Amino acid sequence: MVPSFGMAKSSALKVLKLSERRSEINPNDESGLILPQVLGNIEFKNVHFSYQAGPDSEVFDNFSLKCVAGGITVLVGPPESGKSTAIALLQRFYDPVKGSVSLDGHDLKTLNIQWLRSLIGVVQQEPVLFNTSVRENIAYGDNSRFVPQEEIEASAKRSNIHDFIKSLPQGYDTSCGTMENQFSSGQKQRIALARALLRNPKILLLDEATSALDKKTEQIVQDGLHKALSGTTCLTIAHRLSTIQTSDKIVVVHRGKVTEESEMSATKLDPNDIFEIHGSIPMAVFPEA
Repeated sequence: MVPSFGMAKSSALKVLKLSERRSEINPNDESGLILPQVLGNIEFKNVHFSYQAGPDSEVFDNFSLKCVAGGITVLVGPPESGKSTAIALLQRFYDPVKGSVSLDGHDLKTLNIQWLRSLIGVVQQEPVLFNTSVRENIAYGDNSRFVPQEEIEASAKRSNIHDFIKSLPQGYDTSCGTMENQFSSGQKQRIALARALLRNPKILLLDEATSALDKKTEQIVQDGLHKALSGTTCLTIAHRLSTIQTSDKIVVVHRGKVTEESEMSATKLDPNDIFEIHGSIPMAVFPEA
């Protein structure tokens, strides 16, 4: 009993200490530039980065990448090569140790952080649904205003989830809190995608956001995205060949660096061509091929 109490006390102290930690980047900081116009050009320039938990292990080692405004850039590469870190840096969850990340030529560190994040829509591989209705989960994509039902349904249609929602007994009033475990991973991803699209983001970050969809559904969603993303800069992380079909640029990330990239149309490439582009990367990057 006493040893168990001692272990619990030690664990509680660690939790309390962790809760007292504050981010070096203040998410409520009201200072910084707000650009009058956003094109959406993104650049990582000579970025070096490592997490505090492993300061001696660089995630990015002179990482450089340009994402053209309005284009779809796809990052491919083996696990733990730094792809998700790129998305985290763009949202300013962290700052580079060296180098810079910029939007339309302005270092992200000089921009108003709340404004910057309001420009970005994000969908993760394992999205979070809140304990409220499907309607409110999607509307939360733009919580700065009241969102009419027509806009909610339009976003749901773009992510190919509208028909499924309408088939539920309570439709858009269905509680995600009670239904979350009954939703498939693909359905959760499409609800989260509808939420991200609702705000009409200037930058859309997709971290394997369609990984749980079957090929047919993913193709429908990709086609819808391609039509809906006019003027939006999209950075996508992919492990499946089908995900890159509508991309403008394919970038291979390996050991914290961009090792290869191609701007040729992905729709004209077969799997063997793709593997020639990133011959140094294991074929498991695209397991469906």
